[in-house]
Amino acid sequence: MADKQAHILVTDDEKSIRSSLKEILEFEGYHVLEAETGSEVFEVIENHDIDLMLLDIKMKGMDGMEVLERMRDDGHNFPVIMISGHGTIGVAVEATKMGAFDFIEKPPDLNRLLVSVRNALDRRQLAKENKSIRSKLPQVPEIIGESSAIAKIKKTIDKVAPTNSRVLITGENGTGKELVARWIHEKSKRCNGAFVDVNCAAIPSELLESELFGHEEGSFTGAINRRIGKFEQADGGTLFLDEIGDMSVDAQAKVLRALQESAIIRVGGAEKIEVDVRVVAATNKELQEEIASGAFREDLFHRINVIPIHVPPLRKRSADIPMLAQNYLEDLANKDIVFSNITFTDAALEALKDQPWSGNVRELQNAVERLGLLASNASIKKEDVEKLTFSGSRKSKGMRPLIDEVDKFQKFKEEAERMFLLRKLEENSWNISQTAEAIDIQRSHMYNKMKKYDIER
Repeated sequence: MADKQAHILVTDDEKSIRSSLKEILEFEGYHVLEAETGSEVFEVIENHDIDLMLLDIKMKGMDGMEVLERMRDDGHNFPVIMISGHGTIGVAVEATKMGAFDFIEKPPDLNRLLVSVRNALDRRQLAKENKSIRSKLPQVPEIIGESSAIAKIKKTIDKVAPTNSRVLITGENGTGKELVARWIHEKSKRCNGAFVDVNCAAIPSELLESELFGHEEGSFTGAINRRIGKFEQADGGTLFLDEIGDMSVDAQAKVLRALQESAIIRVGGAEKIEVDVRVVAATNKELQEEIASGAFREDLFHRINVIPIHVPPLRKRSADIPMLAQNYLEDLANKDIVFSNITFTDAALEALKDQPWSGNVRELQNAVERLGLLASNASIKKEDVEKLTFSGSRKSKGMRPLIDEVDKFQKFKEEAERMFLLRKLEENSWNISQTAEAIDIQRSHMYNKMKKYDIER
């Protein structure tokens, strides 16, 4: 049953309609707020928790459909009942596609209106309960492994997670640094707050400041609305700065100031906004070398490196590979991606341990899925592993083994291309721009090829 103290926002540019709807809803015991225009809607939403909105489609300025679209873009997910004196099936369908809960024509039938309001609030309450239940269930995959390195990482997480100390996680790409960060959050006192992750390498340097700190409306070309940045989103929770070694020096200075003052200023703004954020950072770079070259600030390094955690590459904990492979295969079976009766032979698990796994656990996951789907029968054998895992080990064996092992021309071309790219990347010390220039392709094409062939340092 919906809560009668629910907050309902009535938005209509006709005062008589607003007054009429407010009187009806308050008689039913609801708390009613009003907005005359689309712009007023967002002022009310910013200052009140809204459970339901009645929204007129035809209004001066921003109309109801524009309001609905912007609300969904901003992440507001409370139900919206559209009302209109010019209702058509087409408009109703469009509103529903944009996420409206219901569509009611003016003048609204009283019983029809109240039934729709109750149903919308019931759905809202159910969604809240489901979210609460999900939040109590473990959503983070376990850290798999019994090696001494993994045991040390788990012990460190248990010890430092309940504190507010900043953590710097280091390790190669694909080793599971984000998983470690998520467990630090999961076992912390902030676990009911947000875990907000930012891939510093994936965001252009000119946009990173806006991404982290947000911006005010009109602060730069294209800033048509106020935007809340990642620091504010993570208030009361954890901010995970992935690949922090790729952050520009200018952005590093602003992050350092935010950590020192526990406050941020939005781009184009003047107000200092206090934030309570625990920062966990990760990098695949040697930050001491980056400091020596002037690419990373030493003072920021000391701010984030309170608790260092190093995640070793898979080749240095090969004893964990059988457990990881069997766990991934079981997970694929539970998701109905592979048949549940498929298993590894002991020889196959040993063969997996012999692979170099340059892409670490991420490459192993892909290989297990490939083996589960393409293995010749219910048992994955050593021969299947040798045939179907395409790690970087082939690159040093020349073309003859590749010709002998691959009988399809397309597969041969792909493997040969992968070997060529790996060789050239190594020759250029894994400098992607330099490699792309050396082999005469665009850098964007180089990134696409690396993604296609799962090539990582």
